Amino acid sequence: MISIDNIGGHITSVADAVCGYPLFFTLIGGGLFLFLYSGMISLRRLPEALSALRTRQEAGRGEISSAQALASVVAATVGMGNIAGVAIALVMGGPGAIFWMWVSALVGMCTKYHEGVLAVKYRSYDNDGRPYGGPMHIIRHGLSRKWRPMASFFAVAGMFGTLCIMNANQLTEATVATVSKLTVISDAGLLKLIIGLSIASIVSLVVLGGVKRIARVATVLVPFMVGAYFIMVTYIIITHIGRVPEVISNIFSEAFSLRAGWGALAGVAIIGARRAALVNDAGVGTASIMHGTSSCREPVREGLVAMLGPAIDSGFVCTLTALAILLCGDISSDGVKGLEIAMNAFGSAIPGGEFLLMAIVACFALSSMFSYSFYGYRCATYLMGERRARYYIYVFILSLVVFALVPLQAAVGLCDLFYALMAFPTMLTLLLLRRTVREESRRYFSSAGKQQPDITAVCD
Repeated sequence: MISIDNIGGHITSVADAVCGYPLFFTLIGGGLFLFLYSGMISLRRLPEALSALRTRQEAGRGEISSAQALASVVAATVGMGNIAGVAIALVMGGPGAIFWMWVSALVGMCTKYHEGVLAVKYRSYDNDGRPYGGPMHIIRHGLSRKWRPMASFFAVAGMFGTLCIMNANQLTEATVATVSKLTVISDAGLLKLIIGLSIASIVSLVVLGGVKRIARVATVLVPFMVGAYFIMVTYIIITHIGRVPEVISNIFSEAFSLRAGWGALAGVAIIGARRAALVNDAGVGTASIMHGTSSCREPVREGLVAMLGPAIDSGFVCTLTALAILLCGDISSDGVKGLEIAMNAFGSAIPGGEFLLMAIVACFALSSMFSYSFYGYRCATYLMGERRARYYIYVFILSLVVFALVPLQAAVGLCDLFYALMAFPTMLTLLLLRRTVREESRRYFSSAGKQQPDITAVCD
């Protein structure tokens, strides 16, 4: 008889095979190639990226600004992966996995730059002139007809990969752990169902309003939740300041430790890269879906804004989580416990810290769900058309209840697997169109060196 545990085990086995070396070489190897090919653009052009973000830009016809696009992308990526994903990486790979998440952030910035440039250059428009993009449109307009099946493949994987499997599951896990201390409901299954229905109700209020409502909520929610999380971790660092040098030293030493052989070193690197794929989405393709709706008509300017995403989520927020857990948490647990490890760490360091973290976690998870619903909707629109794709939103909302009840092992495996299936066509597309990005970059920066570009000319 086939049990849920057996199904979860098979899913995990497939995910481990696909998301091991294949995903590592695709995201890190491909991203490193783009990083070198572009002349380390994510480092050289960081000041221009910050300047582009500060540029005042109003959204146009049914569109969102570049800053709103970045906020929506960060709302999706600064989610459960930044807390639960980091905790899982520390349990599976030790402190050294964090170093490889930093490496992934650096090359991921370059990958996101390429995504942002191509998202604007090769986007499509509806009958009302509103733009929309994503890897499927980049493939359709940027590559020859023989690549069209790859566009459909991405869209199918995107419909399933953006169902917030991990977010719904981990938010429910954290809520059950917290609420069970305060409620008389003893049936864990019933409690999970109630929480799943509550999550679905909240998400529906935002996602049914379309991309503009998602962007408005994200613009308010992202600064609040990142700022509040920063304050909490800063308190932990200050109260454990004596151990900070030791923790940082462990991150670097364990990243290159050969005590267990080259295989163990490769395993730590793969774990860090695999978790980073769930955190910053660089090379997965989802960011280009949101940036494709930006009212900015200059591809390179959008690429500069897009590349700030990995610096915020994988570089900044994940480092905060890692420091907090390594300073006052326990990563020696067997199995994948996700948020439980982080909540125990914060609870031991801050009075009522587990409840404060729960509030932040709720913001993180819900913000991801808002943006991911739009990603999946655009994939469904590409496959089925605007009218039929409306039903996808209702399927998305219903799936939040379903995945709230799925065992964690299966949820992690499914999430990793679909992300990998999205990453393969996306990275191949970026590599095939790398010369186009370089030509656009040369044109933009050479003209910017002669005169200050007219902002109103490129952004409605």
